[in-house]
Amino acid sequence: METMSYPMGGGATRLYNALAHTLSSSGGSSNRVPLPLTHLDPYQPADTNPDPDFCQEQKGSPSCPLDPAQVLRQCEVALGDEPPRFHRTFIRHSNGNAGAIRVMQWNILAQALGEGLDSFVLCPPEALSWSRRKYLILDEILTYRPHILCLQEVDHYFDTLQPVLARLGYSSRFCPKPWSPCLNVEGNNGPDGCALFFDESHFEFLDCVSLQLSAMMIPTNQVALVMILRCRSTRRCVCVAVTHLKARAGWEWLRSAQGSDLLRQVQNVVQRHSASTSAGSNLHIPLIICGDFNAVPTEEVYCRFVASPLGLDSAYKKLSQDCLTEPQYTTWKIRPTGECCTTLDYIWYSQDTLRVDAVLDLPSEKEIGPNRLPSFSYPSDHLSLVCDFSFKEDG
Repeated sequence: METMSYPMGGGATRLYNALAHTLSSSGGSSNRVPLPLTHLDPYQPADTNPDPDFCQEQKGSPSCPLDPAQVLRQCEVALGDEPPRFHRTFIRHSNGNAGAIRVMQWNILAQALGEGLDSFVLCPPEALSWSRRKYLILDEILTYRPHILCLQEVDHYFDTLQPVLARLGYSSRFCPKPWSPCLNVEGNNGPDGCALFFDESHFEFLDCVSLQLSAMMIPTNQVALVMILRCRSTRRCVCVAVTHLKARAGWEWLRSAQGSDLLRQVQNVVQRHSASTSAGSNLHIPLIICGDFNAVPTEEVYCRFVASPLGLDSAYKKLSQDCLTEPQYTTWKIRPTGECCTTLDYIWYSQDTLRVDAVLDLPSEKEIGPNRLPSFSYPSDHLSLVCDFSFKEDG
């Protein structure tokens, strides 16, 4: 396996005025209405409070696109007094069309949960402030510039992530949890949920379905987004899904049921799309399913994905010597109940039609540090997963 260096960028205390005028709505409301889960448009509150750091006066049109490289450089210049970031490298596995589809999976940690309910006992409160974390989150995304971005625990979609990333060329959808725990935190920014972004220069949007996952025909509090995209260069379609399954021990049976429901729903979306087109290439649309599954690799929901007739494999097994073992951790945190170091996050893909060209490695225990995650160096308790895929010629 070839190792390719990919240094991290730095966080920032401000993205200067380059992100000005990204929001046009005003006013605010804490009365949020859940998304009609069969609707294709994202949940949109009646009013959204603009993020003041992104609403400063700037010459030029607010709709003018931003240059990602320039914004990232500005972040790095502003990093000055920040702790160093992790240095991560891409482990290359093939000589295919590297970067044909770059996918990032990341539970970014809901702001309300990070400050209110998650109790990261060794993380300084200042490291959990949104005024710091939002720049670290944007910096992580801009460092790797994924074509497809799958996020969980998003509770600052409308005031920050959607408007900023839209100016960087991303289109997106958002699906909130019906009963988000964020709403129980004083001063919350609305419900958290899943968000799916895609680079409009790389993909065309074809379809999207928002799902409330069920268990034994009963709706649960967990959601998913399933989107059909068409690659502009190859004209081939891909189906992308993002989800966040039920957390905590004792709920293994529920996660298994939710995973089964998601697999069924993804298959339905692909079959419906294939039936609506006469193009033969759409009959075998590759799948990419990202998420925080809250499940270790020995759990039943993981085994269901491995055994699925959809032919899925987990991309991050490519980090192991035999390409058969998941990494030791994708999340590492310390709460009042103790230390948690385990693998919960995955990028599943259709192994018959997609090839894994490269996988971003994970920081070492030394790099993460004794206080674990989140920290001044990293904004979430979950590490981002990034993979480069390409279409197989005979897929």
